[in-house]
This record gives sequence, structure tokens and C-alpha cells, in this order.
Amino acid sequence: MGNPPTVDNRRAVLLALAAVLCWSTVASAFKLSLQYVSPLQLVSIAALVSTLVMSAVVTREGRWSELRGTWRQHWPWFLALGFCNPFLYYLVLFHAYDMLPAQQVLPLNYTWGILLALLSVPVLKQQLRTQDLVAALICYSGVLVIATGGDLLALDFEKPLGVGLALFSTLIWCCFWLLNTRIGGSASVNLLLSFLCGLPWLAGALAVQGDQFQWQSPAGWLGPIYVGLFEMGIAFLLWQAALMHCDNTARISNLIYLSPPLSLVLIAILVGEQIQMATIVGLVLIMLGVAVQQGILRRLIFKR
Repeated sequence: MGNPPTVDNRRAVLLALAAVLCWSTVASAFKLSLQYVSPLQLVSIAALVSTLVMSAVVTREGRWSELRGTWRQHWPWFLALGFCNPFLYYLVLFHAYDMLPAQQVLPLNYTWGILLALLSVPVLKQQLRTQDLVAALICYSGVLVIATGGDLLALDFEKPLGVGLALFSTLIWCCFWLLNTRIGGSASVNLLLSFLCGLPWLAGALAVQGDQFQWQSPAGWLGPIYVGLFEMGIAFLLWQAALMHCDNTARISNLIYLSPPLSLVLIAILVGEQIQMATIVGLVLIMLGVAVQQGILRRLIFKR
């Protein structure tokens, strides 16, 4: 075992900001990539790239013996994890991006934190707090605003299947992390085993669907490779490094809330979508709900 990393809060903030910047670009990358590839092709190439990245990380950390031991002990769990992520989660999410504007899927996907708190009650036997219920009410009111385009009285849902897929992806993501919590152990080892178990599911789906990787433009390859590197790989590593170098997780955890508004700016610039007022209002409500759940508002109000 090596020496633990030294505390360097300035470096931790810079690493966290780099991770946030990576995550802020991926919604645009999803939408642009889907102009050239199918959702199944996108997730397959991205998952393969991310698997190579995580393999390099496990090699650098010298954890291959740990990986083998973890696999022998928990292999049925990892078969389920691999099905959840990367196979089912990203396939459902990319289909949502294929059906809806990126500006709508992005904030809907951020409701996973609220759903995770609700599911932790029956699954992990955690206590449901009043602030969790208030946060869920605020958060899903934001979902309603986005899903109806701001026309709450008419309750006219435009492309309800796309909205349903975006919300279903959050359920899959929560199940993935709840299963991970039961296993414990190294994050990099668990993630690599999950992706290794997910690749056969993707290969099988490609064989059944008969997708052929024949594209005219290099963007058909560059987009999925970018997603695999930054959404599934490098951003995770940057965030993990930031947590290791800070002396207080709260110092950097709130930086994640910079990602949604920055993502909307990039969606407008790179994808060319005109950001709707309903999206902005819905995103504000969702972020407000998350802030209530995390106790951020309480700390701000009662801070001396």
C-alpha cells in the first residue's frame, strides 16, 4: 500500500471543477453523437472505451488480485450490475436523448438523487426524513413543468414515452448504486467488473439487432469515444481524485450543481437548441429539491 494522498484543497477544487466540466459536455455529446449512430451503437463503443480506461486504472493501482477475489465472492451480483450499467441504463438514457431535446432529458436525469433517497428506505432500511418528502415534491413538480412544456393546467405531455424513458433511467441508476452499496469494496474494481459483465449484454443486443458499424463521418466514432472517455471514465477518476485530496467532502460536493446550468449553455451553443423557459423553471425546481434534500438551504439559512 502506498502513502495516502496529501490534503490539498486548492488541487481538489481544480480537479472537481475539471470533472464538472467533463460532465457538463456529455449531454451535448450524447445528442450530437446520436445524429450518426444508434443508441445501441453509442453505448457499445462508449462502454468498450470506458472498460479500457478502468482496466488501466486497476493496473495502475495494482488491484487485479483484488478484482479476482471480488469476482469470486460476488459474481452473481456483478452479472446483475453489468445488466443495469452500462447495458440497460445507458441504452434507455440514449433512447430518451434520441426522442427528446437534450435540454429536457438533462434535468430529468438529475432527479436520481431524490429517487435514491426514497428507495433507500425499503432497500437499505434507512429512515425517511421530512426533508426527503419535501424535496421529492419540489423536484417532481419541476419534472411536471418540463414534461408539459410549462402548460400545467392542460397536462398535455409532449412525447410521454421519452419522458418516461428519462425517468426510468434514474430508477436503473439508483438500483445500480444500491446494489453497489451492498457489495462494498473498491470503486474502480467494482466499476470495471460491472462494465466487463455489461459488454456481453451489449454484444448480444448488437447481434440480435444486426447493427453494423458503417458510417460516413469520423464523428460516428469520435462521439462515442468521447462519451466513453469523459462520461464513463475520466470524469469519474477526476472526481475520485478530488475527494481524496480534500479535507472536507462538502467543500467540493456542491460544485456538482454547476453542471446543469453549464450544460444548458453548451446545449444551446453546440447543439443549437433554443432553451425554453419551461426547461429553466423545471431545472430550478429540481435543483431546489436536491438542495433541500442535501440540507444545503438549511446550512445557508442558519449559517452564522
